[in-house]
Amino acid sequence: MNLWCPAASCDQRNGAKSCYRIAYHVSGGIASIAKSLCTLLLTAALVLIGCGQDTGTSLRQAGTVHPAGESKRQAKTHPINYIETGDLEAIKKRGMIRFVGLTAIEDEMLPRKSIVTLRHYGLALELANNLGLEAHWTQVGTPAKALQLLKEGKADVLAGNLTSTETRQQQFGLSEHIARSRQQLVTGEHGPKIENIEDLKGQTLSVLAGSTFADTAKALQEKVPNLTIKEWEIQEADDIDILIDKLNAQKDTISIFDSDTLQRALQYRHDITPGAYVSEAEDIVWAVRKDASKLRLSINNFFTKKLVKPHEDRGSSWADIKKSRVLRLLTYNGPTSYFMWKGTLMGFDYDLAMKFAKKHDLELEVIVVPYDESLVEWLEQNKGDIAGASTTITPERKKMGIAFSAPYLEIPEQILSHSKHAKIANLQDLNGKTVTVRAFSSFIDTAKKLQQAGIDLELKIADPTVSYAQLANMVASGEVAITIADANAVEIAASLHDTLVPGVIVTDPREQGWMVKTENRKLLEKVSEFIREYRKTDDYAKTVKAYFKPSGQFNKKLAARLKPGEDLSPYDSLVKEVALDYEVDWRLITAQMWQESSFDPQAESPVGAQGLLQVMPRTAKDMGYPPPLFEPERAVQAGVKYLDWIRNRFDSDITLENRLWFALAAYNAGIGHLYDAQRLANELGYDPHVWFDNVEKAMLKLSEPRYFSKARYGYARGAEPVQYVRNISKLYQAYTDLTSGDVTARALQTPSPVAPSAPTAPRTPKTVKTGSFGSLIPEHDISIGSSTALGIGNGERH
Repeated sequence: MNLWCPAASCDQRNGAKSCYRIAYHVSGGIASIAKSLCTLLLTAALVLIGCGQDTGTSLRQAGTVHPAGESKRQAKTHPINYIETGDLEAIKKRGMIRFVGLTAIEDEMLPRKSIVTLRHYGLALELANNLGLEAHWTQVGTPAKALQLLKEGKADVLAGNLTSTETRQQQFGLSEHIARSRQQLVTGEHGPKIENIEDLKGQTLSVLAGSTFADTAKALQEKVPNLTIKEWEIQEADDIDILIDKLNAQKDTISIFDSDTLQRALQYRHDITPGAYVSEAEDIVWAVRKDASKLRLSINNFFTKKLVKPHEDRGSSWADIKKSRVLRLLTYNGPTSYFMWKGTLMGFDYDLAMKFAKKHDLELEVIVVPYDESLVEWLEQNKGDIAGASTTITPERKKMGIAFSAPYLEIPEQILSHSKHAKIANLQDLNGKTVTVRAFSSFIDTAKKLQQAGIDLELKIADPTVSYAQLANMVASGEVAITIADANAVEIAASLHDTLVPGVIVTDPREQGWMVKTENRKLLEKVSEFIREYRKTDDYAKTVKAYFKPSGQFNKKLAARLKPGEDLSPYDSLVKEVALDYEVDWRLITAQMWQESSFDPQAESPVGAQGLLQVMPRTAKDMGYPPPLFEPERAVQAGVKYLDWIRNRFDSDITLENRLWFALAAYNAGIGHLYDAQRLANELGYDPHVWFDNVEKAMLKLSEPRYFSKARYGYARGAEPVQYVRNISKLYQAYTDLTSGDVTARALQTPSPVAPSAPTAPRTPKTVKTGSFGSLIPEHDISIGSSTALGIGNGERH
């Protein structure tokens, strides 16, 4: 199957897939490797996870960094490929400040205990806003390349986790430190315990070749008897998870990581053990040109006001919050409260907390509570200031010493069941049935009240580690017969699974809100005042729609009335031209365009995605096409370029066809979740290089806490990218049956439906018989399943 133009011999990745700060110490010699297929020089360096960011892409052109692959078509945008070596006054005359980072924005890890407002990208945007300048952000694979851009006047600020060294202090203007880090020993799950340097005696220390870690290891070798040094070569696909897997693959393996990298990995991986420190503290800084003293001063003044540190032992009163300048939100990582989507942190509770924090000039720290633990208990233990995850206001919780804010939502509860059983149309239909509900949830009280009202149902409480999303999957697969959920969650889940049937409403609309400790009356007053005012705004209605309603644009069945020889869309000529530039079948882009916008160039999603291919504004700007994207040509150029960029992030040993399916899934969900799904697929015995019936099954499981709690990017709305790819592949099948392509391509076989749990046997694909090309055939309907809003269910309802 060749979905790409016959000339598409270039099969390499255009940039480092995942880079970590542990390679900030890597010398340039080993960071570049030659590949033969297209004779491109690719950069593969491990870059630091910093402030929630963790990967980078390679420099593509002198002066301009294009995250996507090269194209014959030039971006129509304001010029940024200029030389500017002046200080702040000269930069202000340009009207733009150019930041170069060491991570790809798409690949930021999910912060599980972090001040989320202090990530480099957000800080850069805020600094630019304070200076009255437009911000341009690019990323490269190594500090050496970023610093070279500064020196050549092709960037103004290096905004990333840069280690301060004497050489860099001499050559560049370095900011005040934003953090400090140390080199630290680390072992795998079954490795030796290294609490002191002396414990290295007789051990083997594996470190990155050419790095300062290697230098540190050699220095240790002179002090520790019988210490053997083994060097790891850097590979393009190496990320922090792969390095940890290497530690666990060999018994008694020891390595060196940066301490901040290690701490972030420990937020979701529990198969590593930190050991002794082997270096002094190193300053982490930003950099500007040596003579840009006024710009450096502006950055330092900004940091002085902005940077704060979390205080573990402080109280949770309003006075404590204002003194620390940090608001701590306790929540769950799940589909409505807090999650990552295309590198962007999102969630209803997260969005509201961000707005509340901003109103009171506070930074926001998000603390993810494990699914098998109670938000109430964490709040009582003073681990946060406010707590919420679509939390129902109940008398039982108030009796536990918890006060609730003014409600921010009212939602009734509803029955959800499998289609193989009779629909639960009224309460009496529950007699003799077993109802399984989420632990710690208000649904338990609802079921008990139904029993007290005379309904003969059996109540089962799911294991505390089971989320609502997992329960919905269990109902869809037939493993569980019936559950109770919020009505909006039921509606969205049913739109994703044909086997799910919404049933009777079992409660009146129930109020939901945030929790605070009862004694924190001033905090409660401030929060409630904010919620009451915010509910009156248009932004509130838009936010509710984004997270709690199926997308009205995609919630219909697609009836594509097609005839051989007729245009597939009003934009066929445009799509053919752009698709040819990027060597992809234009009919696939057309199918994706229908799925994204129904060919409406003015389409805009509740979260701001725009145009025919629904590109997010930040992504469009990164691709060189600043919004708005309502003009068809710009929209198609930005969307296809972004798809091409994603496609080239996957390993070259994956077939072109599967790289396409991966790219489409990542276009929908974000590439980070695809990396997590590939790794999980490998653990579960699926093929991590094949999408259908393999990685897509792992993707579905990333909605289950037992899996996403150990994933770098956290919870994924797995059903959505699975449905997205299948919808597009199905429509693409019809398009290829009816039209001739400008590139060689055979029609895809329609994939078999994927089950939420066990593998399903392939079925015979349904194809459209066209006879000889050009002969008239009856118009036919192509039925495409619905897409959804951002939330697919109330996975963290309590």
